[in-house]
Amino acid sequence: MTELPKTLEDAIAQAREATQAAIADGYTRLQIELLFPELKLMPVAQQLLPTFEQYGDKLKILFADAGSAGLARRDWTDVPFKITDIGTGRAASIQSKIQPEDEIFLFIAPTSVEVPQLEKICEEIGDRPFVMLNPFLEDAGKIGIGYAARQIRERFTNTIESCYYLRPIFEEAALFRCYPGVWEVWVQNEGDYQKVAELAQKPSGDELDIILAGQAQTPEGETVATVPARKPSVFRGLQRFIRALRN
Repeated sequence: MTELPKTLEDAIAQAREATQAAIADGYTRLQIELLFPELKLMPVAQQLLPTFEQYGDKLKILFADAGSAGLARRDWTDVPFKITDIGTGRAASIQSKIQPEDEIFLFIAPTSVEVPQLEKICEEIGDRPFVMLNPFLEDAGKIGIGYAARQIRERFTNTIESCYYLRPIFEEAALFRCYPGVWEVWVQNEGDYQKVAELAQKPSGDELDIILAGQAQTPEGETVATVPARKPSVFRGLQRFIRALRN
């Protein structure tokens, strides 16, 4: 059983193993989410790179914008893989970014702005595997809140498997998934984190509220351990969890 990580380095190591396991099992559309405020993604992405070292120059890394891609090219010296950006949406630019010799792709923090372009790029990628690190694809203010916009977003995001997910929730709690494990809710109890729920699917906000209120009301076949009701304190919980990860 995979335990909740105690440091950011532990979380990254778990994410690497989960990604490799998912790819070995045939998954080709994956995402890793480490959802902590003020997390600097460039060092995290750099620590994830050994996940793909077997691919050498067959790995292509795509940032959301040209500026971030340029910084990575400046700072990541003597690397075999290629670094570029997602781009603006022209068919020619998509075809120039995805080459036949590319075997695997890592997207760094794509946003809702890039969803149409991102979907086209992934169509060009085809059956080759790709991994997204901390995608932010669901900003309704950017892509619209209408039915058509939601359909476009969901059609794409529903094809992606979450192989690693770690997010603080409410006071001293966390939502966690490490492939091939299920979704788990952990709560701090007497100075340590304990697993209080296992779910086959990512829980909704309402389901999390029920679990954290100590009510064992979950879909059939899933398990929850009762925990005392807690008054939410989002910022305090986040600060403690991040501080623990950084120690």
